[in-house]
Amino acid sequence: MEARMLAEDIIKKALTKGCDAAEVFIKEANGISVEAKEGAVEALEASKDFGIAIKVIKSKKLGFAFTTDIDGIDVAINKAADYAAWTADDEYIDIPEKAPSSDVLIFDDKIKNIGDDDVIKHALVLEESALAFDSRVKKVRKAEVGAGTGNTTIVNSRGVDISYQSTFCSAIVTALAQDEKGDNQVGWDYSSSRRIADINLKEVGEGAAQKALELLDSRKISAVKVPVILSSYVAVDFLEILSSSLSAESVQKQRSFLIGKTGQQIISPLINVVDNGIKPWGTGTSPVDDEGVTSMNKTLISKGVLNGYIHNTYTASKDSTVSTGNAARGSAKGLPGVGVTNFYLEAADSKGSSGLTGSLSKGIVILNAMGVHTANPISGDFSVGISGMWVENGKPLYPIKEAVISGNVLDLFKKVEAVGNDLKFYGSSGSPSLLIGEMDVSA
Repeated sequence: MEARMLAEDIIKKALTKGCDAAEVFIKEANGISVEAKEGAVEALEASKDFGIAIKVIKSKKLGFAFTTDIDGIDVAINKAADYAAWTADDEYIDIPEKAPSSDVLIFDDKIKNIGDDDVIKHALVLEESALAFDSRVKKVRKAEVGAGTGNTTIVNSRGVDISYQSTFCSAIVTALAQDEKGDNQVGWDYSSSRRIADINLKEVGEGAAQKALELLDSRKISAVKVPVILSSYVAVDFLEILSSSLSAESVQKQRSFLIGKTGQQIISPLINVVDNGIKPWGTGTSPVDDEGVTSMNKTLISKGVLNGYIHNTYTASKDSTVSTGNAARGSAKGLPGVGVTNFYLEAADSKGSSGLTGSLSKGIVILNAMGVHTANPISGDFSVGISGMWVENGKPLYPIKEAVISGNVLDLFKKVEAVGNDLKFYGSSGSPSLLIGEMDVSA
């Protein structure tokens, strides 16, 4: 049975069991991934996923069940209706009403028609690009290319009725470089999009090789207080810590360092933070969120001022506002939480600067930060190991290793003194490089 018809049938059956409202989420996905090693296929994996989530509301009580088997639908409907009798009353439980969907670019026919041989070829090109970049690149530990299609269907008893197709492709590679002294360094790069033309395999392979090479013969430094530049990759790591605190779910659970800060200057006025669910070909792009609410483009922080939080239907009801189109599911096995779409930082003047490194009289370009994910999600405090490049008079002198920076995520972004014009996305999160005012760097 076609997915929309199947979902409508589930809704009808749920309502006959005394449910006041019902919602069905169906996700189908097919994909292939290939890993190359030493010029041959190391692994090839084809995947096929299917899941149906059923949410019901009965007298302000929530019931939920899921199935990965069409033959198990009736059992899942009964479970969802039965579970509603055992949950607590919650006046904020709701499902959205019908709204228009956004017109987005998320489906690439070239990915739909891609064959196993094509993906194998791409993986081999990716590996060779890293190895051919420099003779000091001795090995590629992982060169993996993946591509796939998906179909999402969302139907509820209040008029939401949408089904859309999407595509996805990615390339990831890790390269190992070694110099004549025997020093080994690892470099990593990644690219993803909903359109295969956006994946430059040669650029990704060479990017991983370059990152490994630039850290060869690293040395330790003494404790120092200097300005630092966060590379795009490192800036994204810190930005993702900020994203969790922008979730209304985190705010309502008292797990955010942005509680009560709406309308306040929280970071540098030189930057905006954007969540754009309609970005062409973005991996976080879709016509609606995972509850069927219209996807949209939102500037969450304008010139350093917090405009508001991101919401799904439940958190919006709790705060007497409307959903921002940020309902997000990890899969059909769970209820939607709150999540970002295409989340990125940009220069507030929309231009950005070139040559941030050249502006440093003395400082560090941070190329890697280890353990950013361990930052305290409630306070924003962090202490992470870094490696990068020591700079004097605008010129990189030598790579450094085993240094540590500590601080607070908000304070870090408050100290932004310049924003690069090199915005780069890693998955659905992106940032340009950032010049940060003086930081304490310990050895």
